[in-house]
Amino acid sequence: MAPQLPPAEAQALQEETNQSVGVAERNLAAANGKTLNSVQLDLFSKVRSFLADAREAARAGDFRRSSNLAKKAQVLSEELAGSL
Repeated sequence: MAPQLPPAEAQALQEETNQSVGVAERNLAAANGKTLNSVQLDLFSKVRSFLADAREAARAGDFRRSSNLAKKAQVLSEELAGSL
């Protein structure tokens, strides 16, 4: 069960989630079509997993968890993009 947040905080977390998801998706797109080494493949997989979990948390209304997961996806995707 998701914790109840004030509407303004929930909105802010949703916006943070959307921004982080967008960055992570762009970084994953940059990796598409490239030959990735094992470390890069692991990062790619983890980013996709965090994104899926973030989306699921958002659907469940757990915006704090969704935001945290999306931020993790963003950070890992930036690491991946930097290694390409």
